[in-house]
Amino acid sequence: MTLIKSISGIRGTIGGHTGDTLNPLDIVKFTTAYATFIARCEVRGARCEDMRKIVVGRDGRISGPMVRDIVCGTLVGMGYEVIDIGLATTPTTELAVRWHEADGGIIITASHNPTQWNALKLLNSEGEFLTAADGAEVLRIAEAEDFDYAPVERLGRVVKDDTMNQRHVDSVLQLRLADVEAIRNRKFRVCADTINSVGGIILPQLFEALGVSYEILNGDCTGQFAHNPEPLEKNLQGIMEKMRGGGFDLGIVVDPDVDRLAFICEDGRMFGEEYTLVSVADYVLENEKMRNGENEKWFTVSNLSSTRALRDVTEKHGGQYTAAAVGEVNVTTKMKEVGAVIGGEGNGGVIYPESHYGRDALVGIVLFLSSLAQKGCTASELRRTFPDYQIAKNRIDLTPDTDVDAILVKVKEMFAQDPEAVVNDIDGVKIDFPTRWVHLRKSNTEPIIRVYSEAQTMEEADELGKRLMQVVYDMQ
Repeated sequence: MTLIKSISGIRGTIGGHTGDTLNPLDIVKFTTAYATFIARCEVRGARCEDMRKIVVGRDGRISGPMVRDIVCGTLVGMGYEVIDIGLATTPTTELAVRWHEADGGIIITASHNPTQWNALKLLNSEGEFLTAADGAEVLRIAEAEDFDYAPVERLGRVVKDDTMNQRHVDSVLQLRLADVEAIRNRKFRVCADTINSVGGIILPQLFEALGVSYEILNGDCTGQFAHNPEPLEKNLQGIMEKMRGGGFDLGIVVDPDVDRLAFICEDGRMFGEEYTLVSVADYVLENEKMRNGENEKWFTVSNLSSTRALRDVTEKHGGQYTAAAVGEVNVTTKMKEVGAVIGGEGNGGVIYPESHYGRDALVGIVLFLSSLAQKGCTASELRRTFPDYQIAKNRIDLTPDTDVDAILVKVKEMFAQDPEAVVNDIDGVKIDFPTRWVHLRKSNTEPIIRVYSEAQTMEEADELGKRLMQVVYDMQ
């Protein structure tokens, strides 16, 4: 296994075993490269005399303290003031960059990956992920070791700030569409699985501020994940069984860094991770229309591999939907371009610009509870109001020397002549049919093509995906 380097940072496994890839030397090198890049940006103007500032936050992983110490020490050696906000979610760290008027931020988290993984996610001065060009420059600096450290008289320092979690909660409660009064009046009872990470710290603060009674499963922030931390149905049998026992209005699941969000209905069935964004967008669009009138057109954005239900809901409210390439920075870039009021990704990532341009489970929770409170319905009743689609996820394994780009060009050409197909090639090839779609895109880290397909039943979706897989196999 090799260290995974991408425009958003580096990721690898930690331990003493053969194949482990994220070691202290790598952490120092890439932190130094990032600090060098930030210093050259001059993003905050005249910083010549002032010490530049980087925010550092981490999730609850076992390796977190070790990685944090190396990152902070390296930044001090580069002459930076480090704002260490401690155990914090990814969206909290993103917001903290703005609140501290910092030059950038580093989030120490491997998101939904298992416990042996960790990563450095890199932010710009707006608290947003680096663009492709900026990320590539960081990788170039690291590869060339094109950097120098600060002289002893200009070393940096570490300043701790443990107020960011509460400030994050407060900011969410102040959003225009956060109907805190309705939520308090509804007296919700929720069960939340916080997978032994920072969700166990911040979600109780949120629930108490909302007057929501709660029970937390896997709430100790130990980094010893009680189950696979990706919030998919196959990993959530514990909380689903708890919900089936009754006594709760809603089940809430977050990943270790709390930027992905999944709901479980009061009867123990999954609401559907793809439908987190759909339900929140429906609430936002409905309220924007009520506040601003029928003639205003509102825009939404998700990536190409997300459910068509967002498009359907957007058009129901008279809005316009736009697709972006896969990747959070691509979604936020498109959202800014079209002026979207809501957007995100089908993995449970809600991006609400009034708060910030980043996936934020706290924002998603408050807007979803506001929707349930205003409508006076249950989660399962709300789910039945949306179009029902199923997504199948497959992969095509290739040899390392396969020309994936040439294969995707051939697939595009094959369907370009089909009068029923609409072909989009901004990220791999997506083929939209009237009632279903299939999306093929190459992996940046493995010799595979990911094949996602959606239809009104899982059987139809899987059949469509496998038909396209056979097309690719026949080309080799």
